[in-house]
Amino acid sequence: MALVRWGLRRHTLHPLKRKSSLLLKLTVVVFSVLLFCEYLIYYLVIFRCHWPEVKMPAHGHQKEPVLKAMFLADTHLLGEIQGHWLDKLRREWQMERAFQTALWSLQPEVVFILGDIFDEGKWSSAQAWADDVQRFQRMFRHPSHVQLKVIVGNHDIGFHYQMSKYRVKRFEKVFDSKMLFSLKGVNFVMVNSVAMEGDGCNICSEAEAGLIEISRRLNCSREVPGSSQCGGGQRLPASAPVLLQHYPLYRTSDANCSGDDAAPLEERTIPFKERYDVLSREASLKLLWWLRPRLVLSGHTHSACEVLHAGRTPELSVPSFSWRNRNNPSFIMGSLTSRDYALSKCYLPCEDTVLATYCGAAGLLMVLTLAHFERLVTPFLGTCSERAGRADEQAAAAHGGK
Repeated sequence: MALVRWGLRRHTLHPLKRKSSLLLKLTVVVFSVLLFCEYLIYYLVIFRCHWPEVKMPAHGHQKEPVLKAMFLADTHLLGEIQGHWLDKLRREWQMERAFQTALWSLQPEVVFILGDIFDEGKWSSAQAWADDVQRFQRMFRHPSHVQLKVIVGNHDIGFHYQMSKYRVKRFEKVFDSKMLFSLKGVNFVMVNSVAMEGDGCNICSEAEAGLIEISRRLNCSREVPGSSQCGGGQRLPASAPVLLQHYPLYRTSDANCSGDDAAPLEERTIPFKERYDVLSREASLKLLWWLRPRLVLSGHTHSACEVLHAGRTPELSVPSFSWRNRNNPSFIMGSLTSRDYALSKCYLPCEDTVLATYCGAAGLLMVLTLAHFERLVTPFLGTCSERAGRADEQAAAAHGGK
């Protein structure tokens, strides 16, 4: 009788051990996949990015300092009206991990975000705006030695017909929106391109007046001190500026754009609408004439493109930083001196790679589970067969005895 009880207990313990073994395997797989897809993949991808080298002609015995700058665009933090909670959670986590990993790995000195920080800034209420700003500040937190500069976009304050003093001031209250910024001998001009409508509105007139004053200061910096009427005030570094804005300068379409992160082929030949997709011809010529930039960086299209304006001024459209706008987001790394610059692109993890990893993990979990239950059922089937066989033998013996 004791042997029977021991045998029953043994058959009971084996399934429990196998069940705990299955749970352990499933837990390890799930944890490993989550750790890889939500943390490690960002390090593995961004570790491949390196700052480009810029040629530095030595002036005497001292080389020019190199400024390391990151440029990203179109984060489009979702709002309370059109933003589903799951979509917000997924996209914002992706951007937060990408940004924090890039800061830790690359150690930039300044980061520029080229507009459309928010998706619903053009119509969000005061409370919704405060909530969105709080989320942005958490996601794009940075150490004190890294400067973060934000350029306004149409989704932040609305298109020209939606733009108002209230929305502009609300944006400027949160972000340092000075139009001119200089660091390590490099001048940056940050333009509210939504205000470049050219129709004489109050906001547009103020923006143009500010740009004209910046143009005057830049011209003075290029002249020999004491040879003009520029006055004795503090001069800007004698360096052609880098122009930063949300809207691209005027171009007819993306037909001449190429690369993995350019617009899809079927969209490249679609003509751009002035003052909606790109700046107008007139506004673009004004900016090039007033500022004479050596480089232009813009966003808005969510895709990459390189354009040469007037045969000498290069412009680079920076793709969106969010999975919501493209499968392969990226940002630009720039090494800049007062005389030269070098740019390189750093890609973030592709969304379909992460989804494929999760799908593969789900398949592995299913295989492990099915294999476990197949092994679990087999001993019981064997035991039942043995018992049935013994019962048949006993019945046959009894029948023969009769």
